[in-house]
Amino acid sequence: MASSRDRQRKLAREKLDRQLARRAAVTRRRRQIQAGVGAALVLVLIVAGSAWALGAFDSDPKKNTAAADTCLWTPQDATANTNLKDVGTPDTKGLPTAGTRAMTVTTNQGAPITAELNLTSSPCAAASISHLASRSFYDNTKCHEITADGALRCGDPSGTGLGGPTYSFYDEDLPTVPSASPSASPAPGQPPTYPKGTVAMISNPPGSNGSQFLIFFKDFTTADPKFPIIGRVTGGLDVAEKIGALPTVDNGTGAKVKPGTDVVIQSLTVGEPVTAAAASPPASGAPASSPSAG
Repeated sequence: MASSRDRQRKLAREKLDRQLARRAAVTRRRRQIQAGVGAALVLVLIVAGSAWALGAFDSDPKKNTAAADTCLWTPQDATANTNLKDVGTPDTKGLPTAGTRAMTVTTNQGAPITAELNLTSSPCAAASISHLASRSFYDNTKCHEITADGALRCGDPSGTGLGGPTYSFYDEDLPTVPSASPSASPAPGQPPTYPKGTVAMISNPPGSNGSQFLIFFKDFTTADPKFPIIGRVTGGLDVAEKIGALPTVDNGTGAKVKPGTDVVIQSLTVGEPVTAAAASPPASGAPASSPSAG
């Protein structure tokens, strides 16, 4: 009888163990399902949160889209080049990219030279010059060179050709020349690369523009353009021509390009953007509006 009861107890224990094992398995499956659902819910919440942060649920996505940079300014080391002058940097966003801005250069050589800066093709150059003008960067500086290409070079407070602000920016409207024209001579009917009255940036090395600019007082054609065009003279071109005719002397490096008479920029100002279709009439001898002249 004892052995029979032992067998019954053993069978009951085995049955109980099986029931407990089944219950444990059910509990494990339930927990796995709950964990999977929870993970999926967390993933959905993460995706939804990211989409919300990026403005996916906005009725007007443009309202919450960060404005892209219009211009980029590359820092320059003033400790490596002591000719640089720190006056801060222009804004990178919200800059005008259409129309023109009037630039007025008043020198000690006669009436002011006025120009239109082209915001459509050279918004960053216009923004840079406007920023520098607002900091009086150009005031009481000298146009230190009359180039062999027929241009007046200005905008370097150090007068060395190495000066500028503590930032630089890339070329924008660099002229292109026909590939079939291997020489500097223009094809018949082809306008010069830089017509008289063109305003352009100049930098060393090319492509690292800062503050220096050229005012061409005669036509210049080249098969290798290096000066990005930023605008055109609208008045006072005769003054630029008069300055261009000044005798030149050695600039200290053996190059006879320095004006023998100091050409001082007393002030340089830049006006507000103008988008009206009406254009100012060009000064006598100034170039008519053309693709190459901005």
